[in-house]
Amino acid sequence: MSTVIYPSPIFGPIHSRRLGISLGINLLPADGKFCTFDCIYCECGYNKDHRPKMKLPTREEVSEALEYRLASMKAEGVAPDVLTFAGNGEPTAHPHFPEIIDDTLALRDKYFPNAKVSVLSNSTFIHKPAVFDALNKIDNNILKLDTVDIDYIRKVDRPTGGYDVSSIIEGMKAFKGNLIIQTMFLKGTTDEGEDVDNTSDKYVLPWLEAVKEIAPRQVMIYTIDRETPDLSLKKASHEELDRIVGLLKEAGINAGASY
Repeated sequence: MSTVIYPSPIFGPIHSRRLGISLGINLLPADGKFCTFDCIYCECGYNKDHRPKMKLPTREEVSEALEYRLASMKAEGVAPDVLTFAGNGEPTAHPHFPEIIDDTLALRDKYFPNAKVSVLSNSTFIHKPAVFDALNKIDNNILKLDTVDIDYIRKVDRPTGGYDVSSIIEGMKAFKGNLIIQTMFLKGTTDEGEDVDNTSDKYVLPWLEAVKEIAPRQVMIYTIDRETPDLSLKKASHEELDRIVGLLKEAGINAGASY
């Protein structure tokens, strides 16, 4: 099984299916994975298989590395569409995430003021006021909500601590529309043979009702694109994703799919 462990603190630029030319910012160690989820579809593999030995990059290390890369790209005439916080786990887990966001916005404005700043988060720290405030400052506050079914969440997203989906939804509603919901749809089974198809109305319709309550400015739905830790997972079809996008648009929600 192949996995992707990203360099730290800067990687890319890479081409993102959803965001365009993306310069990655990884606030987690470069030698492993650090996440409050342990998703069976994560391209970085399982937490237990990639426990880091290195420390988190410091605020100063992130800022210096980012400025060096942005200055290099400016000299090369290569402009990023977006600066994306992603990488080897949950970026908002970094203790200086809010300060790093401020540094990043200042560097973006200095070198590429037209670039967007995005954060890909599993939503587990949005209850922290400093994280909430930082996410409200950026262009693309992209928060994960794969389903509202807690049994499915425990089976597929596998939170490593306490996880209350109702609290997550309330936290998302507090952004008052200043967020993008990102949802993974997939099919197949776990390696233990448990079904993980969340494309049926059993999962889609309750999730859709929660999305309506949250009222995000956009919903991004997608399916697996790389090798996954559980080898029995399958992509959702174009038709299945298009049906879900259609339901979202019928509800007046801006939505798109990455296949």
